[in-house]
Amino acid sequence: MDLHQKDILTKVTRYNLIRNGRMIYIDVHQKIQGTLAGDFIAVPNLVNIVAKPEHQGLGDNEQKALEDCLKKVKGLNLEDLFPQNN
Repeated sequence: MDLHQKDILTKVTRYNLIRNGRMIYIDVHQKIQGTLAGDFIAVPNLVNIVAKPEHQGLGDNEQKALEDCLKKVKGLNLEDLFPQNN
């Protein structure tokens, strides 16, 4: 593909997680080009706010990345997933 050398291109599948009446997205990125932490990364987000790295899931396929992410956020309040502005 005709991208800059350091560009990252991913294909994204979006899931919605609704907990206690609040919703966040979990986007699972499949690496197409570039360097990521893994071939698939599941990233909880609020569109313009991304969860802390320790709450992101990794796997060698979409299902494993999503399961890893869900295991990491189990039992947490959704607001605890995101960086705080202090």
